Amino acid sequence: MFENVQIAPPDPILGLTETFKADPNPNKINLSVGVYQDSAGKTPVLDTVKEAEKRILEQEVSKGYLPMTGEPAYCALVQELLFGEGHEIISSKRASTAQCPGGTGALRVAGDYLHTVHPGAKLWLSNPTWANHNTIFDAAGLVCEKYDYRDPATNGLDFDAMCASIKKIPKGDVILLHGCCHNPTGIDPSPEQWATIGDLLAEQGVLPLVDFAYQGLADGVEEDRAGLLELTKKVKQMLICSSFSKNFGLYRERTGALTVVADNAEQAGTIMSQVKLRIRYNYSNPPSHGGQIVATVLGDKELKAKWLDEVAEIRNRINEMRHLFVKTLKEKGVEQDFSSIIEQRGMFSFSGLTKEQVDQLREKHSIYIVGSGRINVAGMTPDNMDRLCDAIKSVL
Repeated sequence: MFENVQIAPPDPILGLTETFKADPNPNKINLSVGVYQDSAGKTPVLDTVKEAEKRILEQEVSKGYLPMTGEPAYCALVQELLFGEGHEIISSKRASTAQCPGGTGALRVAGDYLHTVHPGAKLWLSNPTWANHNTIFDAAGLVCEKYDYRDPATNGLDFDAMCASIKKIPKGDVILLHGCCHNPTGIDPSPEQWATIGDLLAEQGVLPLVDFAYQGLADGVEEDRAGLLELTKKVKQMLICSSFSKNFGLYRERTGALTVVADNAEQAGTIMSQVKLRIRYNYSNPPSHGGQIVATVLGDKELKAKWLDEVAEIRNRINEMRHLFVKTLKEKGVEQDFSSIIEQRGMFSFSGLTKEQVDQLREKHSIYIVGSGRINVAGMTPDNMDRLCDAIKSVL
């Protein structure tokens, strides 16, 4: 039976990392995969995570299954992080949360729910969007369409075109919005623009699915929920997929959540009952360890304060690299305007490099960038900046 199986194509992002690891060049640079790296090029374990793990090791008494929707304390803290403590959505119990294996797992559960419970609903993705969005939702059986987002001329948000696209989305369809730190562009709407988006979605009868994987990496943990909160003022129903891979550094622990916001508590419970069915036939129960870490940190006032400081350190380093990158290119006489990268947020930026230029960087300089030109700013360091900018100058 296996004799006629063809080898699958490599993942466009993770496959690059495999090629990077096999590259013998000691000065190679990886700006492809979405993992934070410190100034030494390492992906650190946060001090608060280490402290939480010590407590878990000492206090854990069972390895039994979690409920299908995960640990209730974790789910409650997820909601507090999303909306803020005491928010009306929480107090009225209009939200219900399921712990999921990473943000990717949450997206797949959301896709399965939409495909089976809302047949015929199409999902609208920004152009461009994270490469894995299409494959996740295609596997779930959803039909995906595109809405306008980035303006190639300015490397910024084409808000007029975005709004025009939203006005064409049929009632009953779903739109995926990046809560902050848009991947792959790093381009986010302003709070005022989020309010307009919310008005349009309410008028059109379109359900928002918010991919919220980078809370804290744009302007701050509280500040980054501004767009989501603007949506909640305009739209009563939504799905939110969140992740702790980036802001807790829990990449390998697969720690995420799917949160349903409904008209009322009864409706939220009904929707979650359908979500639980999708969970049961997918993975049955979420993994525990990452969720325990998050709950331990967010549930302890002192640890949470230290975590907020650690997130600020990550955010500040990324922003420093954005400024240093643009400054270094300018100092080297590069005429192409990369200044928009300073205004972008999060780990990623759309560089504007062509696929041919990206290929040259990999083949001639061992610098690895996704074919779309998306760069992981967190892969830049003061030590590799000169070499990186010299290489980019040579291919322009």
